[in-house]
Amino acid sequence: MAKKENRVIVTMACGDCKRRNYTTMKNRQHTSGRLELKKYCRWCKCHTAHKETR
Repeated sequence: MAKKENRVIVTMACGDCKRRNYTTMKNRQHTSGRLELKKYCRWCKCHTAHKETR
């Protein structure tokens, strides 16, 4: 039997300028909603909230 993959690659977009800056891994089983992290945006030149995009 093939094992079901729980970890997926998601893309993070800046909340201010909407640019897609980061990619990260997410466990689909434990984090069902959209991921939101505070990361550095090099275009805004400050730390902003980055949300998961589809």
